[in-house]
Amino acid sequence: MLRLALLTLVSAVVLAFAIAVATAIGDYTIGLGTVSLAITNGLGLTGAELPPIEESVVWDLRLSRALVAALAGAGLALSGAILQALLRNPLAEPFVLGISAGASTGAVCVIILGIGAGSLSLSAGAFAGAFAAFGVVALLSNGATSGPNHTILAGVAAAQLFNALTSYIVTTSGNAEQARNVMFWLLGSFGGVRWPDFQLLLVTVPLGLAVCIYMARALDAFTFGDEDAAALGVPVGRIRLILFAVTAVMTAMIVSMVGAIGFVGLVVPHAARFVVGPMHMRLLPACAVIGAIFMVAADIVSRVIVAQQTIPIGVVTALVGVPFFALILYRARPQT
Repeated sequence: MLRLALLTLVSAVVLAFAIAVATAIGDYTIGLGTVSLAITNGLGLTGAELPPIEESVVWDLRLSRALVAALAGAGLALSGAILQALLRNPLAEPFVLGISAGASTGAVCVIILGIGAGSLSLSAGAFAGAFAAFGVVALLSNGATSGPNHTILAGVAAAQLFNALTSYIVTTSGNAEQARNVMFWLLGSFGGVRWPDFQLLLVTVPLGLAVCIYMARALDAFTFGDEDAAALGVPVGRIRLILFAVTAVMTAMIVSMVGAIGFVGLVVPHAARFVVGPMHMRLLPACAVIGAIFMVAADIVSRVIVAQQTIPIGVVTALVGVPFFALILYRARPQT
């Protein structure tokens, strides 16, 4: 218990420091002291005199960006942990299963094709795309005898399908400027997020975490297989449907705001298991915190790795995720 409390305290301090650093850096660097005062001023706790430009940059632009990055990382990491438990596969995550690709296609249909004639929001389009991807995966894996591994293969096929649809829409229906902006967005970017995006994620991600923690024991049972879970009294079909829906909602919301960011849901759950073990009552909160720290750190790297230029956040996460993905494959190889 003492170790868990210490880990919680350290994680909270690290996350707060990462958010402060992410708020301070940029084309115009602002000191951490000024950042702290600008935040407390914005919260109404202090009334310090600060340069209006610096206070506006901190409160109106950078703080909302850092907080959205934290919540996006937490949501994607949670989604990865849920899918890995449900499918009993260490490679499962929203990106691999095509959920991110489907959400991207739905969002691009709203942006470029104007589907919905203004009545369909970007988030609703991404949500519809995510569930369309789920439908394709369910259709392809229906009646399979190989279980979760077949679902992973179906997810890979769905991802390729929706990525192809997105590319087709962008190249045939969008102008050059739209294509450039959309392709950058599809690789992930926090550049356009503001406080309304944070407020939406502040409802979606903590609610998703609460639902998952409530079903933590069922997730533990799923690691032994569907039959064993059912024997323990777990309503397998209902729990699976609810948790898949939670995953789709969180992923769709995140993708609609910041684009498709891969490998966070793959890397973070494994790191969290190494720290707190496999029991989901501890694993899920750990995934949320570590995912938040990882994404904020990735956003910082994306802004400083190349001078005077911000690279897509998905490039940074891939640089970490691809080697980790290869390591998992190497460790899972048949022993001879």
